[in-house]
Amino acid sequence: MAKNPHKPESGGAQIENESRDLTSTIHLSALRSVRNQRDIEEIFSLLTSEERAVLADLPKDSAMFVVLAGPNKGERFLLDSELTTIGRDPASGIFLDDVTVSRAHAAISRRDGGFVIEDRGSLNGSYVNSRPVSQERLVVGDEVQIGKYRLTYFSGKGNS
Repeated sequence: MAKNPHKPESGGAQIENESRDLTSTIHLSALRSVRNQRDIEEIFSLLTSEERAVLADLPKDSAMFVVLAGPNKGERFLLDSELTTIGRDPASGIFLDDVTVSRAHAAISRRDGGFVIEDRGSLNGSYVNSRPVSQERLVVGDEVQIGKYRLTYFSGKGNS
């Protein structure tokens, strides 16, 4: 009877396994789904007539996030101050209640007639159009992802 080279012998001595384990690292951030850049007409077609009316009446120096898909679809967040915080802290200007969102995740500030998003060192990062950003000027139609939330940016007349 032939001996199995991978099985210890009855005397307790083990034969060294000559095979090697292959180990690799997968960076999950590289696996995020990348959405195709939608044109502005397609984005507006996703809005309800009520949402279109609200956006048409936005004051010149304000903007709004509209949730077009995913959790809290239809929710709207007005941006009308110099600084709006986003996070899981209930005191945030935009409160996103989920463990994928840091307590002080990001902030939106008014700069040069538009709005800029800035990540505040969040654990999961902030994304604009599926790209990780530390700071980015927003333009109409940008999709901001914070945790599992996807917020589409619209501005009042005269803004980018």
